[in-house]
Amino acid sequence: METTQKKVPGPGCQDAVDIPCAADTLLRKLWGQWKTHVIYVLGDQRTCRFGVLRRQITGISPKVLTTRLRELEADGLVWREQENTIPPKVTYGLTETGLAVHAVMKNLEKIEV
Repeated sequence: METTQKKVPGPGCQDAVDIPCAADTLLRKLWGQWKTHVIYVLGDQRTCRFGVLRRQITGISPKVLTTRLRELEADGLVWREQENTIPPKVTYGLTETGLAVHAVMKNLEKIEV
């Protein structure tokens, strides 16, 4: 994933120094329909199977849920554990970073708009 960077002039030089913006990087990982909802539900459930997760998120298709879970896993916010049974048992949960994002989301609930 590409990060947005601020251009800041370096001391005594005319060239700019690249400084990554962590907030922008995180927001880009969360950008996309259903991603924050998936994190919110997983944070409340702690661990969740795919079918349960799909029932908890009303209106999401299985294909979109699979895509969002894969994106969140690639971004390090969600972990996936698969047991090689028939049928396969797949469980999802939040990583430490995902849990931190969930905590921030819960705090945002307290703000009155």
